[in-house]
Amino acid sequence: MEFGLFLQAHVPRHETEADPENAEHSRLMRELDLAVHCDSVGFKYAWSVEHHFLEEYSHISASEIFLPYVAARTKQIHVGSAIYNITPPVNHPARIAERVAMLDHLSEGRFEFGTGRGSSSTEFKGFGIPDGDTTRAMFDESLPQILRMWREAKYSYSGKYFSMPERNVLPKPYSKPHPPIWVACGSPSTFEKAGRLGLGALCFSMGTPKDFEPLIKVYKDNIKHAEPVGDYVNDNVACVTALICMEDRKKARQVALNMGSGYHTSLVFRYLDTFPRPAGVPEWPKLIPEPTPEQLEERIASGQRIVGDPDECAKAVQQYADVGCDQIIFGILASTQPQDIARSSASLFGKHVIPRFDKDPVHSTTRHRLAAVKKPTGDGRRA
Repeated sequence: MEFGLFLQAHVPRHETEADPENAEHSRLMRELDLAVHCDSVGFKYAWSVEHHFLEEYSHISASEIFLPYVAARTKQIHVGSAIYNITPPVNHPARIAERVAMLDHLSEGRFEFGTGRGSSSTEFKGFGIPDGDTTRAMFDESLPQILRMWREAKYSYSGKYFSMPERNVLPKPYSKPHPPIWVACGSPSTFEKAGRLGLGALCFSMGTPKDFEPLIKVYKDNIKHAEPVGDYVNDNVACVTALICMEDRKKARQVALNMGSGYHTSLVFRYLDTFPRPAGVPEWPKLIPEPTPEQLEERIASGQRIVGDPDECAKAVQQYADVGCDQIIFGILASTQPQDIARSSASLFGKHVIPRFDKDPVHSTTRHRLAAVKKPTGDGRRA
């Protein structure tokens, strides 16, 4: 099991109202500070979103700017796009190929290429895309072409959603044959698709480890027989959840009860309208109530929230490991918890929990890539 940090730049309205000039900047700097801190305490990945127009929910729209800055300030942590939107009206595939290769070079192989098509009509309609089915078709057209751009010196293409005359898309990736590739997953069909294409699965579904179990099974069953779109299989499932790790479990619960989790989840359903809306979720601007102490205990027991002292956190992590999850990504600042608590929580988790589960200093994605490079081809050569 490996561990990552989810970088989102959630900017609650009350922070903007209290400090209209600096709230956004402060949040971005807090995300950077926490990423650098997590690099020093054993986290292996820092994942940054790409969202557009989603006020309060996320103010990171240019992760291709944010991620290289994180890479320059860190030493070991891999920086990943969660996700780059590869639909042509949002990001031309050639520009994606260029950006990924540049990040791969400048980080010296520490970039993780997470892909997706967007999950909010606020976003894709803002770029003139009419519906979600069109984003799916655009994604399916674009991803194989990005791989071709990396392989070919003379690339050209005439397609439905974009075309290019013959060009050499530069630079080519630093990592051989290319950085690890992931895709955002939320439904059984996307987990099946990720496995079939040999892509890592970035799981953004809400729920408990038991809720993820059938989705992970679909993925693991399909990846055994993958026909990878890339040059190797990235057998990885990463699940996103919350983290509060404190020496005093009662204080951890107090933080969890007062960090605006219901408010943040309300923003999820305000904007991400391709997610199924559970029964009882109110329409914005009505908010999902913050959890009661009893509800929080239920979420802790089920693993839905990793909250408590190190031993409690380790028990929750084990629930994810038991259902086949390969990485847990923590949205620590997708909340209103103070920065000092976020930093100390990451430190304590890194000291007492990570070593129980992650005993290999090499990133799993690096192992998958290097195994493919060393694998003999049919004629006895190295791939």
